[in-house]
Amino acid sequence: MKDSGLTRRAFLAATTTTAVVSLSAAAAPNTAQVVPGKKSPNEKLNVAAIGSGGKGLGDIMACKEENVIALCDVDWDRAAEAAHRLPNAKRYNDYRNLLEAHPELDAVTISTPDHTHAPAAYMAMKLGKHVYVQKPLTHTVAEARLLKNVAAEMNVVTQMGNQGHSGNGVRELCEMLWSGAIGQIREAHVWTHRPVWANQGVENALEPQVQPENLDWDRWIGTAPWRPFNKGYAPHDWRAWRDFGGGSLGDMACHIMDPVYMSLKLVEATDYTVEVVKQVGRNLQTFPLTTTIKYSFPARGDMGPVDVYWYDGHWEENGEKVYNRPARPEGVPADQVLGDENMNGSYLIGEKGIITQGEYGGNPRLLPDEKMKDYKKPEPTLERVPGEDHAKDWLNAIKQGKKSCSDFSYAGPFTEMVNFGNLVVTSGTKLHWDNVKGEVMGVPNPGAVVSKEYRKGWELPI
Repeated sequence: MKDSGLTRRAFLAATTTTAVVSLSAAAAPNTAQVVPGKKSPNEKLNVAAIGSGGKGLGDIMACKEENVIALCDVDWDRAAEAAHRLPNAKRYNDYRNLLEAHPELDAVTISTPDHTHAPAAYMAMKLGKHVYVQKPLTHTVAEARLLKNVAAEMNVVTQMGNQGHSGNGVRELCEMLWSGAIGQIREAHVWTHRPVWANQGVENALEPQVQPENLDWDRWIGTAPWRPFNKGYAPHDWRAWRDFGGGSLGDMACHIMDPVYMSLKLVEATDYTVEVVKQVGRNLQTFPLTTTIKYSFPARGDMGPVDVYWYDGHWEENGEKVYNRPARPEGVPADQVLGDENMNGSYLIGEKGIITQGEYGGNPRLLPDEKMKDYKKPEPTLERVPGEDHAKDWLNAIKQGKKSCSDFSYAGPFTEMVNFGNLVVTSGTKLHWDNVKGEVMGVPNPGAVVSKEYRKGWELPI
């Protein structure tokens, strides 16, 4: 089904381009007065996909036992598999038309490049739809707090697509730390082998190319400043570009940093600072080739102050790829695995020892390895997600009228922290975040710092 002319009657997001100073008040009043539809546990939901190719295919197929009534994508060559596997779903190339055309819709998955997450989720929630949004939840700090506030205002069920948060591993880590396995935590180190896409570190926009016939480039650009098509932007390498993605930090921190964020209760921090420790290739167009940054958090309840380090990128030495990694902790032999085979993972250093875990928090264990031989993990105290199934957790939460495990009250502040790190990566300047007020401290225009300029017709009320 091809879109007719765009109607904007339901696009409630386009209200103002003015940035606000305090993000805690960013959500506009609920003028829509929409109440999310109620479903019994045995009744099927009406679901649609915004972004149906790539990751979007997996996300909507995880909902295939429901009624998938519509698919949206700007590139139907890339989304052809979804159209083939869900032939009864109506097709759109603009999510605004889809949302307006289907008042019977209960829920949507949003699996687009990062810069489209917030406007699509905002409009869907304002229309009373439950939303599942891929990680990172948003493109900017301001958008993260906006979506958290709107989700609470509209009383919709939400989930960010950091699937490891449904795993048992992150809960085992929390139980180990909270039972005092390694005492107070002083440092946490988190790393990734990203980037795995081209153009990171490129300083200039790419030369115009002829766009593919079935790609709607104007709608793909969406909120971002206009630029001509080049295959170095889409469909694969957009994460490298500041206008569209979040680089290595935006891609992976909502996975790999999640165990650290949850177990150290960083959501409870009243404020924190972020600074650059190491950086190679900083520029105005793309994210750096290599980055190390340090987050510093004050005490939180019974947890003391802690520094959290993030490492990404790599370089060549004598023809070999060398990854940016933290130093191996003292006393841990070189043949013992940190994280997941040294590609992605994290470790925490406490006053009594060290714990490491994989990309999604899996296999938390004491180091050196011999310390696990006589260690007995605590009895479970945190509720487990059935089947460790992230999509099913969201769908069940809708039907049961409860929160999902990575709903926006958790995912919003978490993404806010990740994106605040990228502000520091971009500027190279140490910044201080007031986590209560939602403001950058000590700068003349704090609201503008955490937001961005939106292309006309795609604005958000921030």
